[in-house]
Amino acid sequence: MDTVLFDLGGVLVDWNPRYLYRPLFDGDEPAMEHFLATVCAPEWNHEMDAGKPFAVAVEERQRLFPEHAELIAFWKERWGQMLREPIGESVAILAELRSRGHRLLALTNWSSETFPIARARFPFLGWFENIVVSGEEKLAKPDRRIFELTIARSGLDPAATVYIDDSLPNIEAARPLGFRTVHFASPAQLRTELAQLELI
Repeated sequence: MDTVLFDLGGVLVDWNPRYLYRPLFDGDEPAMEHFLATVCAPEWNHEMDAGKPFAVAVEERQRLFPEHAELIAFWKERWGQMLREPIGESVAILAELRSRGHRLLALTNWSSETFPIARARFPFLGWFENIVVSGEEKLAKPDRRIFELTIARSGLDPAATVYIDDSLPNIEAARPLGFRTVHFASPAQLRTELAQLELI
């Protein structure tokens, strides 16, 4: 093993729409959760991760849920408030892998419109040899094709690559391609599994 391929959100970066919407719902957790499950739902966000322009996605959703038009607009207008600090212990592991000379790459489901916010905010993103951003490729995990694109673009040998992601469907999509995988649950668990692989 000489290469580590990271997911970003949920592994190295703390992103959660609840950071934005919780104050807007005045602490009404059930109402907020219903909104995030049905109005600004994960599958809708996935469309933007896969390349749909924010303006188109927001307009479509506002037509479906006109009573929530303002809250839907905030998904783009205040997107930066969903992004918090790096997951410090994970970034420390990334730094250790870097110090040991391992190849570091990233594959992330992220809109091309908002990824520049993360690039500007998190200097450690510059440590990666390459970052494949789903919104730029118009493909999103767990689509097998974005893994194949990542392999081809970076000349990866999946058998010599550990892929880390907090999403089980993404992990399950990577395994048939030959990647050694770590289903991320916590930095401590990640450190343990990477130590077992003798990467740190």
